[in-house]
Amino acid sequence: MREEMAQREEAELHRSHLKPRSPKGWGLLLALWYLAFYKPIITESHLRRKNIEFIFIRFSAWQYAGCDKLWAGLVTTLCDSIRHHFGALPLSVYHVMGTRPRFASGFSQKEWVLKKDACLKLWGMLFVLGAGLSILLVALLMPGIKDHHALKVVGSAITSLSGSSLVLGALSVLKNLLVSEKQKIERLTNSRRFASQLGFMDKVRSEVEVLVDFLSFMEIFERRRLRVVLEITSLDICYPEKVAGVLNAMNTLLSNANTPFIFILAVDPSIIIPCLEQTGCMKGLADNGYLYLNRTVTLPFSIPEMGSRSRLRCLEAAIQTREDLMYRIITSNVERRRAKCQGAPAVPSRREVDAEAVRCIHEAFRCLHDGADPLTRYLPTNGTHVRRIVNTIPITLRLLLHRAGTPGTPSPRAAAAWVVLADRWPCRLSWALQCLEDAWQSQPAPDFGSRSLWSIFQENVGELSALRQPLHNVLSLDGDPELFQTFLARDFPFTAREAHAFLGVTVNLDHSIRHKMGLLRSLDCLQKAAATPVSRSVQCPH
Repeated sequence: MREEMAQREEAELHRSHLKPRSPKGWGLLLALWYLAFYKPIITESHLRRKNIEFIFIRFSAWQYAGCDKLWAGLVTTLCDSIRHHFGALPLSVYHVMGTRPRFASGFSQKEWVLKKDACLKLWGMLFVLGAGLSILLVALLMPGIKDHHALKVVGSAITSLSGSSLVLGALSVLKNLLVSEKQKIERLTNSRRFASQLGFMDKVRSEVEVLVDFLSFMEIFERRRLRVVLEITSLDICYPEKVAGVLNAMNTLLSNANTPFIFILAVDPSIIIPCLEQTGCMKGLADNGYLYLNRTVTLPFSIPEMGSRSRLRCLEAAIQTREDLMYRIITSNVERRRAKCQGAPAVPSRREVDAEAVRCIHEAFRCLHDGADPLTRYLPTNGTHVRRIVNTIPITLRLLLHRAGTPGTPSPRAAAAWVVLADRWPCRLSWALQCLEDAWQSQPAPDFGSRSLWSIFQENVGELSALRQPLHNVLSLDGDPELFQTFLARDFPFTAREAHAFLGVTVNLDHSIRHKMGLLRSLDCLQKAAATPVSRSVQCPH
């Protein structure tokens, strides 16, 4: 993501010739000036900006597992991190004098408009303050007028009234500077009347809205887009009620269409889903945690099983941490230099790989848009699932290109069809893949790779029917069974070899479902083995 930030920054600088600004050093004074006297305008040129800055925040749920409201810890971490990133002073001034950005009327490219009312008020107060000070000085210093008590009273009254407005504004900024948003929310949470405060969530929401507006202001000031990336970890070792509270807080923060937040939820679904099903948040969803996660997560990413190259890289990284084995680094550098001198084949540059990836992604999206292509018949009607498919196809294709050295790399159309298959029928596809994996491990016939995935599913569908009770929640995720048959048997007859190649790059399929199916199959085999009568010669050996 940081490399993407640098590339976009360079491209935007080349396009607009405007350097981004930073609210630090002299930029802090400029930011305070704009905060006090200008209104930000969201223009067409700002919306076209491609450069982006990611603000990374890590939230470990285990650190807040002891508090009553875990979701409050999530919100306070978000507020405190943004305050720390930009500084306390700009955020405090924005609380008092800031203006919410508004969209430009027409095609105006003017990003800042002077606050005429604020300037008039300021000049008016300064004029009244100057007049009051002048009257007071005249009443105190001019001979012959010193004895007029009424003039002194008028001058001091005008001075104190006009000066008090400036003092109150400065005190408001100082108050927000000393009392952060995190402390405000913690104070509300620790209140004895916390349970009876009906407006508590409204206060928290207002604090978050101020942060969102402040980020929009800083986007225009810094001349770049801002995205807050919040990584949530250790949620699967918390109590079920707190897990549901954090997910509800995520949905609340993402409820706005223009929200700048990106949540990365790093959890084990096999643990999170039972936690959700034990809480009261599942009412109306048939107590199905899978449905709740499907409606919450926009881009599911299940980490595939680690391949041989990845295992070797992890081993090499572990070896390089040993000081007594550091000579391996020097040896590898010498071997790399020797291979270069001997004219080893050149590795494709990153730009060439990216260009090939973009071509494949465009080809896959063309298949989705082509009304004559059978793939369009299987696209879901739910907007969330459509976004999941659109978000997943580029990742799947890039992973396939990363493994392009393997023979028989699938086409972009086949990759798009596989992503749709995994999204529409996660249970049936997981069952077919589990049966395929079990058959592959038992040394099948040489022509097993050419068998269709549908024939493998048909061969084991009776076993799936016998396990429908423990797999009831997972089966409810699947779409029309007849469409599944048409998809695999006629329109996209994937072979076992192709399915095995896709298995390593399938990121929009919850692999815990397949692992659960493997465990159920193993238990079923054990029960069948226990029920099989054993011969007398085996029971009583002589």
